[in-house]
Amino acid sequence: MGRSLRIALLSYRSKPHSGGQGVYVRALSRELRELGHRVEVWSGQPYPELDAGVPLTRLPSLDLYREPDPFRTPSWREFRDWVDVAEFATVCTAGFPEPLTFSLRAARLLRARRHEFDLVHDNQSLGWGLLRTGLPTVATVHHPVAIDRGLELAAAPSLRRRVTLHRWYAFTGMQARVARRLDGVTTVSDSSRRDIQTHLGVPADDVTVVPVGIDPVAFSPGSGPRDADHVVVTTSADVPLKGLVPLLEALAKLRTERPVRLTVVGSAKPGGLAAVAVERLQLGDAVRFTGPLPQADLVDLLRTATVAAVPSLYEGFSLPAIEAMACGTPLVATDAGALPEVVGDAALQVPAGDVDALAAALGRVLDDEGLRRRMGRAGRERVLANYTWRSTAERTAAWYEEVLARC
Repeated sequence: MGRSLRIALLSYRSKPHSGGQGVYVRALSRELRELGHRVEVWSGQPYPELDAGVPLTRLPSLDLYREPDPFRTPSWREFRDWVDVAEFATVCTAGFPEPLTFSLRAARLLRARRHEFDLVHDNQSLGWGLLRTGLPTVATVHHPVAIDRGLELAAAPSLRRRVTLHRWYAFTGMQARVARRLDGVTTVSDSSRRDIQTHLGVPADDVTVVPVGIDPVAFSPGSGPRDADHVVVTTSADVPLKGLVPLLEALAKLRTERPVRLTVVGSAKPGGLAAVAVERLQLGDAVRFTGPLPQADLVDLLRTATVAAVPSLYEGFSLPAIEAMACGTPLVATDAGALPEVVGDAALQVPAGDVDALAAALGRVLDDEGLRRRMGRAGRERVLANYTWRSTAERTAAWYEEVLARC
């Protein structure tokens, strides 16, 4: 191991139990600390849950997307400075301000504390403030958000919705310009590296690939029996690129032959894509939405499901895929984005968006116990060989040293 480094690890929002950002900052900070580095996590709301010994610096925003009152109007007493005013003004004009406003708050404090750190590592805010930290600054880009924008625009039902989406995703132009000026960029797959070159303009040769991982002790096969005809998916239910609607349509096809049921680790907004599809397909008695789950509950669910699905229309990596494989759960995944390189031969793969192929693959796994056992073993072996958080931290620390040698 090289020298001990002092790292400020930034994440503009870090939901603890769902979404990759909270999982990433918690696991990476823990493993870097175990390697002997000093890591301090900086985050806006929702704040992460961190392991013992990892300090958290809170950079509170106005938290205008919080539950149960998203898009609220804050009291005038909540405004502390011009950044808060900019945040509220952007929301009022249908924009998404958090990547910018978080980076500005972080830069202000980092300049005051720059003697305490060797390096700043941003987790995909890519805001203008990162160019003003006074320290070597790098970023993880899990995948370019411009891809989300394209898929949402393609699914938009009206001109008004498309105009709103263009305004909401206006921050992606800033992210592209900032990414090209940072001291280093890392991503989680070769697929994402190619997409970063295409959408952000960072040459692929300048992007270092460091896959993310899981805790192989926490995510491990159980000893009990698995449920019959039980499919599980971890997804942002109303984000088109996650492909939940094609999965629901595949479930409806399977329901004509067997009493298959689906558990969605995620939430469906009333009137949103998933809720409308469940009603249209008459799947109310076959689909359960759990909302975000603590890790232990997620592991229990994966250990008892018959099969897991990743029906995405795009993935820069896919933590849900390797979490399922680590638990020995057979996996059916699409061929979108980085999924082929992540799952290899350890999963059944189908064309993204192909409902018939997805239904057929799920049916094949549900019907064949021997296939399920073979897939479960292959998935676990692939994860242990390639995707652990300790490996992620070791490779990230080596990348830090390379960046610092250039600065």
